[in-house]
Amino acid sequence: MNGEPGFRISRLRIQFSLILIGLGLFIFSVGAKPGWFGWDRSTVVGFIQISVFLIGLAMICVGGSIGLMALWGREQRSIVADFGLRLVSTGYVIAVFTGMADIFGLGTQPLPNVPYFGPWQSAGVLIGQVIIAIGFLMTIPYKVHEEKG
Repeated sequence: MNGEPGFRISRLRIQFSLILIGLGLFIFSVGAKPGWFGWDRSTVVGFIQISVFLIGLAMICVGGSIGLMALWGREQRSIVADFGLRLVSTGYVIAVFTGMADIFGLGTQPLPNVPYFGPWQSAGVLIGQVIIAIGFLMTIPYKVHEEKG
């Protein structure tokens, strides 16, 4: 009966994850829509722009994973939560490989030409983002913590 719950949520880890998510969202926005910030210099989406929004997406994934793992505290994560974390990683890999398909030689444009971020690549990145979101939803600790005493 010491008054301390059986779980402990690290506020520092949650604050770090929220800062990382916010920074990642900013970088993702700069890469996806540089015109919002007055930085658009090209009519096409090029390699640098794709790389920047994928780096922002990586920061969002890492920050979200850190924050959601911190919400579990000292409790054992469920198998669904572990599977959700792996789904986040899988979704990011899908987003990277579809976004960089031309660079890897799997896209519609041969490498000497300018990389083209077309409808198939944007659909693949969007599918990866949906898988990431499903993984985050699976990682949330839905169980209500009960006081022991």
